[in-house]
Amino acid sequence: MNSFKTIIYGYAFDFLNDKFTLDIKYTIEETHYEFKVNLNCDLSDQMKRYLTAAIIISLLYSGCENNETPPKDNFLTATRTPSKQPNILFLLADDWSYPHAGVYGDPVIRTPTFDRLASEGALFDNAFCAAPSCSPSRAAILTGRYPHQLESAGNLWSVIPNKFPNWVSILEEGGYHTGKSQKGWGPGDFKRGGYTKNPAGNDYASFEEFLNEKNDDQPFCFWFGSTDPHRSYERNAGVKTGMKSDDIVVPGFLPDLECVRNDMMDYFFEVERFDRECGNIIRLLERKGFLENTLIVMTSDNGMPFPRAKANLYDYGTRMPLAMYWKGKIRAGTRIDDFMNFIDFGPTFLEATGIDVPESFSGRSLMPLLDVKKNEHDKRDKVFLERERHANVRKGDLSYPCRAIRTQEYLYIRNFEPGRWPAGEPETHQSVGQYGDVDNSISKFLIMEVEGKETEPDFFKLAFSKRSAEELYILADDPYNLNNVAANSEYEDILDKLRADLEGWMKQTNDLRITKPQTTYWDLVEYTPDYQRYDFDLVKRIEDYKMLTPAGYGRYEEVPCK
Repeated sequence: MNSFKTIIYGYAFDFLNDKFTLDIKYTIEETHYEFKVNLNCDLSDQMKRYLTAAIIISLLYSGCENNETPPKDNFLTATRTPSKQPNILFLLADDWSYPHAGVYGDPVIRTPTFDRLASEGALFDNAFCAAPSCSPSRAAILTGRYPHQLESAGNLWSVIPNKFPNWVSILEEGGYHTGKSQKGWGPGDFKRGGYTKNPAGNDYASFEEFLNEKNDDQPFCFWFGSTDPHRSYERNAGVKTGMKSDDIVVPGFLPDLECVRNDMMDYFFEVERFDRECGNIIRLLERKGFLENTLIVMTSDNGMPFPRAKANLYDYGTRMPLAMYWKGKIRAGTRIDDFMNFIDFGPTFLEATGIDVPESFSGRSLMPLLDVKKNEHDKRDKVFLERERHANVRKGDLSYPCRAIRTQEYLYIRNFEPGRWPAGEPETHQSVGQYGDVDNSISKFLIMEVEGKETEPDFFKLAFSKRSAEELYILADDPYNLNNVAANSEYEDILDKLRADLEGWMKQTNDLRITKPQTTYWDLVEYTPDYQRYDFDLVKRIEDYKMLTPAGYGRYEEVPCK
């Protein structure tokens, strides 16, 4: 009888595609054979348990003659899963708000990659960016510091000083292969801050090109910075994919109009494209055998580019989707309601890789929330938020400075310059057009068009009018942050507590505005670009916008907004 010996060298679940891969090597007499089995099917949790048990049994009873032992590094592991420092994969959207993902309950948007990361890892319900503006948010992510601690980098379109340690550079110094594709830190000028390359790493055309340049045993850190769903949008892209306008949930600060719904569908289209790109990256990661030892983060830099969202400290400007995955380190299906700020990413990555966290970091590692072996941690029940100058949209290059504290029950905002226009001045100063802190869109134009008209709520006032020095929102009654109750004496004790907490944080973090509330520091920081110094024609912009509505049999009818 022939001598028959089988060694199972590895198996892997592709959790995005429900694909099971089994690598088998066997010997008949002295002839060696090798093959791979790919089983594509819907793998239930029960089926995964059965398959795992079958593999264990086959290993126990395989022909390990003469007390031979299968190679240690291949025992029930995916290919190339070494016991060493983890890889970091950071997937960052550009202007994507909570709760716009399937796993958060949105009835329209399709985000299978994000949803699967959440189901196989951890989903955060209270993740917040440090500032609702691209450059300061990304600077805070990289340096683990609040924007007001970063000098000029607290503004949009600024200069980021390289004197503040950032975790990508620290990982590179520690032996990691680092790089990025598309948008890293920015917009702004990193070279004038002393960097020779983008703070997020060397630029690569693709994740595959990046992987091909790394050494075999070298851990890596890759930053994928999509430009989706940043405006401008391909008009009517959403409806063409089959989205239904009637199913869109319009936030309470936007008018419920068909063209606004269409605008939101186009925004959803770009979020879905970001999700697909992330899925492609993760599939490549899995095919290369790196998935099992990679910490994956998928989130956004700031809120959606609509009025009263992006560039505002309200929830749709600062509250972010966030899912994290790390096989064996994060329990599948973990749901976290503790608060986190994006300055926490740096300490988390460095702790995960075993590298010391710089004392200059203000953030706290998320590992106590994620570690499956730790059941207790200090509750994180609040987060602090801020903004300085977004676009250069006020005469004198003025900022619109705000600080805020967000808890489970309340959002308290302090506006240091209530005499200024929060969304920019009614006439163009240097960029974007009228009310230039709000990206141009049909949603913006339709709200501008109702100025002086009665609407419920007053959409124009919410988006563009000047605001009180203090704002307080009771979140259980007001999820869209519409009703400012700061002047209501009923909440005086609550206001006192929130003021004290906010001021305590400002003192602790050496915020210049605690000692000089009206400082001109961020007004004087250079704004590096210069574009669109003219007012747009509002009437023409609305007249030119044509949306498509389904007309049956795959056809669409073009209709105006008005």
